[in-house]
Amino acid sequence: MKQITKLNEPHSLTEHRAQPYSTFDNLPLSAKQDLRENLLNEQGYICCYCTKRIPEKIDADGNISDDMKIEHYQCQTQHPELQLSYSNLLGACMGNKGKPQNLQTCDTRKGNNTTLTISPLNIQNCESLFKYSANGEISSVNNDTEINRQLKEVLNLNMQTLKDNRKQVYLEVQRRVEIASQGKSKNLKKRYFEQERNKWLNKIDGKYKEFCMVAVYYLNKKIRQNG
Repeated sequence: MKQITKLNEPHSLTEHRAQPYSTFDNLPLSAKQDLRENLLNEQGYICCYCTKRIPEKIDADGNISDDMKIEHYQCQTQHPELQLSYSNLLGACMGNKGKPQNLQTCDTRKGNNTTLTISPLNIQNCESLFKYSANGEISSVNNDTEINRQLKEVLNLNMQTLKDNRKQVYLEVQRRVEIASQGKSKNLKKRYFEQERNKWLNKIDGKYKEFCMVAVYYLNKKIRQNG
């Protein structure tokens, strides 16, 4: 996961919430589109959970939309009072919606009745909670059994396709780092690793690279080793 810092909510969401009997289900389409755009901008067009790219899709008329779900971090069933709270709303990938449960991930796998304790929101530094292995597995830094359970069972973030994608990023960054740092002093290596990490932490045309935190985790390890 990547830390998310919330922007100001769309004015259309504020207006809707002020109306009598307003719910998420009767949120106007135009307001929902404003919400989607806000969420994508603050998240850099990556899923709030798995961090893969939220893609654009083009219909037969050439209209562009984003293939995403609006996720309620605190689920609507248990927390109806938060259904229009912007601080509770995130942008998630489709999570293989419509496929068997063992292939579903993120919000689709989580459903509407599960409460998470791990969060990508800026109320805590979620990035420090996770580690990534060379085989693409995500797990708790401290081997916390509850965090590992939520990653595996609730969000299914170690589904094989996600592991393969993270592995590809890990090995590619590792390969480039090993080549570029050959013959350099520890100080030069550290500076190079910091520069590379900043590239992965910065948006390009408003978008983060997908699975960016895999690269950041690996580069942080190299920085510590050369500190």
